[in-house]
Amino acid sequence: MQSLLRWIGCLLLAGLSLQLFFVVRIAAMAAVDPQSTAFQRSEAWQLALHGRHNGDKAWSQQWVPDARIASNLKRAVVASEDGGFMTHHGVEWEAIERAHERNEQAAAQAARRAAQAARRGKTARPAQLRGGSTITQQLAKNLFLSSERTLLRKGQELVLTAMLELLLDKRRILEIYLNSVEWGEGVFGAEAAAQHYFGKSAARLGASEAARLAVMLPSPKFYEKRQGSGYLASRTATIVARMPSADIP
Repeated sequence: MQSLLRWIGCLLLAGLSLQLFFVVRIAAMAAVDPQSTAFQRSEAWQLALHGRHNGDKAWSQQWVPDARIASNLKRAVVASEDGGFMTHHGVEWEAIERAHERNEQAAAQAARRAAQAARRGKTARPAQLRGGSTITQQLAKNLFLSSERTLLRKGQELVLTAMLELLLDKRRILEIYLNSVEWGEGVFGAEAAAQHYFGKSAARLGASEAARLAVMLPSPKFYEKRQGSGYLASRTATIVARMPSADIP
């Protein structure tokens, strides 16, 4: 019994130490830009193993401060990914429920499209599945966590989300997110994405360009190879219309 209690005590101590580590890391991000994220390191490993398939450059990322990211891109990403970004405290439970319902419908439609495309020897667009995750949740996952889908990992994501909202302001959360999110194979952050797709800096993105990048976020590698997608064009127009009403820090 005493041995069991010691093991439980050790596990609790390890868990608390891990949370303290996360608190220190996040608090430091108020002033220090993160050099990489867990997701980026995972992707870098995959590129090192398998190489890059759509270009000669294996990795592209350049950190730019908030002032050098166009307001168009901030508005587009908020409008597309997290309309309540400025008002929620990290998690929107109603959005998660709505996303679950939409995903069931989208998955059924995608299955029908895939069957039709297979008969024609083509590849169908994947289901546009939305997790209902806020920008803060996405940042928490990208910064620290693996891609595993377990209850334990989801619980840790929620704890990290609360830490981010408590220790960083909305401007900083959005700045880190836009500098670290994936926009294609080996393409990370707003500056790299703007240069890769439009040959210009993130500060000079127009409304339609910014909206197009925002629409790519759920499936960046898919749309990187399908820039002529009809869905991409129509969804971009929708986000451009929403952008004026999107609140940003």
